[in-house]
Amino acid sequence: MKRLIDFLFAVILLLILAIPMILVAVLIKITSKGPVLYWSQRFGKNEALFMMPKFRTMKTNAPILATHLFINPEKYLFSFGSFLRKYSIDEFPQLFSILKGEMSFVGPRPALFSQDDLMLLRIKSGVASLCPGLTGWAQINGRDNLSIQEKVTFDLEYMKNQSFWLDFKILWMTLLKVFKRDGVSH
Repeated sequence: MKRLIDFLFAVILLLILAIPMILVAVLIKITSKGPVLYWSQRFGKNEALFMMPKFRTMKTNAPILATHLFINPEKYLFSFGSFLRKYSIDEFPQLFSILKGEMSFVGPRPALFSQDDLMLLRIKSGVASLCPGLTGWAQINGRDNLSIQEKVTFDLEYMKNQSFWLDFKILWMTLLKVFKRDGVSH
């Protein structure tokens, strides 16, 4: 049932967001050099690797690291990229990953292929068996401000309490946090 809801909701959102996404793509092309999309290799359900798209927010010379590992991430963001991140607009292309079944709307955020420490904790706790999400329980409880152990603790709590209503609550709280820009460090 969750997969069907994800699929239908992703189709509806893509229809609604098609024109804004095209405008964002044009603005990225106008304001910076490089591709419109940034593809990053991520861990999906049961540790399967997949390529996750995002609107590119960083200059093309930025190191390939998890953003929390940057000493000064702002120096790598191009002007419009900062705006895209602040309002999570850079995440919109992940709707295509939801359509493909590589992601869900709610679940643990997909780990970068280089985040061995996070994946090790997820595997030990069983959280790696979940489909990764566009947002999740850890996202609304701290996002960039959580340690890896705290993220996995929230992911495990989500796994133990999954329900349609919890997913709805997480989606609603995500919208509120995005509009308030709560928990975003860059």
